[in-house]
Amino acid sequence: MCKALAIDIGGTKIYNTVINDKGEIVADIEKRATPKTFEEIEAAFRDIISKYEDEVDVVAISTCGAVNNFNNGILGSTGNIAAGYPNMNFASLSKKKVFVENDANAAAWAEHVIGASRGLSDSIMITLGTGVGGGIIINNKLFKGKNGAAGEMHFKLRTDKHRKCTCGGWDCFEAYASGTGLKKTAEEISANPDITTYDVIEGWKNNDVLMTKIFLKWQEDILAGLIGLANLFDPEVIVLSGSMAEFVDTDYLTKAVNDEIITTPTAVVKAKSGNYSGMIGAALLALEERDDGQG
Repeated sequence: MCKALAIDIGGTKIYNTVINDKGEIVADIEKRATPKTFEEIEAAFRDIISKYEDEVDVVAISTCGAVNNFNNGILGSTGNIAAGYPNMNFASLSKKKVFVENDANAAAWAEHVIGASRGLSDSIMITLGTGVGGGIIINNKLFKGKNGAAGEMHFKLRTDKHRKCTCGGWDCFEAYASGTGLKKTAEEISANPDITTYDVIEGWKNNDVLMTKIFLKWQEDILAGLIGLANLFDPEVIVLSGSMAEFVDTDYLTKAVNDEIITTPTAVVKAKSGNYSGMIGAALLALEERDDGQG
């Protein structure tokens, strides 16, 4: 059975493990803080790879940032990681093939192969966390666009420059649907700059009137984005993942989306492939490419 060394790198943490071609984690999951400099990140990669590369067939990296269509490099700055990281020469890190994919795309692929969208040809995965990530599957293939940057959830929900987004633009879906967006919505409705997402979620769970109002406004902003995505892509399912996804009402969202879209019915569901879906998806993609390359 073929195996991949899977590494997931984000702005704060790096995880690694070994995953087989069934998407099963077959080694301990190791965790370390993401270093602050390019040189330290490169050294961390080399340290991880040197320990495992003789045991695996490929190295699969799930990373923040858009990844090119050759799956060997990052297209531009990710904003939440050391300067220069996009210049990483991934191929030089190992004597084995190094395969790189965007973390949201990789997670979407894990859902497609072993998770909530398994067996479905067309799906969208939205990751609701501090920010918002996305991955799109069309006709059983990961949709990456002409250069690899497709799936970024920075389409606009408003046009009046109400809320600045992390991308530098205004009023993107991410600026409203993310955990950060929930805090902004809470600040606006409560007029309390010190309110936290924890305050909102706990208050909503306890039927607090103000916190419920804030929570439902946030969920309606998510709904607005899902309606647009469903109309654009006509997916069989929209999968919600990430730390904030556990709180949303997918039954409500499914009904509300289908009440408004002009495409065919879809379903909104929660992800099933787990917290390490980025590593799993990257490993599955890397092993599939290896098999294809060997004919």
